[in-house]
Amino acid sequence: MWVLLALCSALLLGIYDVFKKRSLKENAVIPVLASSIFISAVIFTPFLLLSTFAPQVMEGSYFYVPKMDLSTHLRIFLKSAIVLGSWISAYFGMKYVPITIFSPIRATQPMWTVIGAFFIFSEHLTPLQALGVVVTIFFFYCFSLAGLKEGISWKKNKWIWLIILATLLGAASGLYDKHLMRSFDRVGVQVFSTMYQALLMLVILFTMWYPNRKKTTPFEWRWSIAGISIFLIFADYVYFWALSSEDALISIVSTIRRSGAVVPFLYGALFLGEKNLKLKGLLLCGILCGVALLTLGALR
Repeated sequence: MWVLLALCSALLLGIYDVFKKRSLKENAVIPVLASSIFISAVIFTPFLLLSTFAPQVMEGSYFYVPKMDLSTHLRIFLKSAIVLGSWISAYFGMKYVPITIFSPIRATQPMWTVIGAFFIFSEHLTPLQALGVVVTIFFFYCFSLAGLKEGISWKKNKWIWLIILATLLGAASGLYDKHLMRSFDRVGVQVFSTMYQALLMLVILFTMWYPNRKKTTPFEWRWSIAGISIFLIFADYVYFWALSSEDALISIVSTIRRSGAVVPFLYGALFLGEKNLKLKGLLLCGILCGVALLTLGALR
């Protein structure tokens, strides 16, 4: 069951990336991200209020938000900060980098999750997992060379490094998510983390963007921003549902979830007319093969 949920999350996450790309085209990054988070917070607010003031109405439903103590809220706040850091980095990177380069880099996230588990939790790599790491790193390096054909030097391009930072923070968030799902209610984690992200984003919006808004790219409202919120809510909902299963493996869930990178890659190929698609498609397949080896290694 949790594998099917992870597959569903991957598809929804891929569509979410497409809406991000459409929303960010010639648009201001911070207010696009802020708007999508605020919409998510507004969608969750009725469920939070009903669960707080009329729990008898919500108890037993899929969207019941239980009460949590201060310690739990602090842990969820930390998750919110990590995720928001990943999103800000990813949004800026996606705006300035072709989506057919962005997607394969993000697809390497399961590798960083496995490496993180090795160093942080002292988990041992199986031979297949070790091979998967080597294969993924090899194709990741080849991808950096392929970027030179489009005039993108990974050493000098800050947007590439922001995507890599987003991927590393995403891997850290994935490891932390599994920890949270062992002890806390998945809907509560999703709803409260969204609320904290909205608060943090409000501060960022009025300290970083608003005072300098006339010096940067102007903000334009687009309905695709609402699509970001809707698809992320459902992608995260089924993701947390998958992780809450006792037998769910974070390495496999993360791997399946990142396979959704194929969706924005196809979007870039079919609708954006991006370059060097055969080479980048081959390298993406290589990265996904490395990630698949990580999954097989975890199953053994």
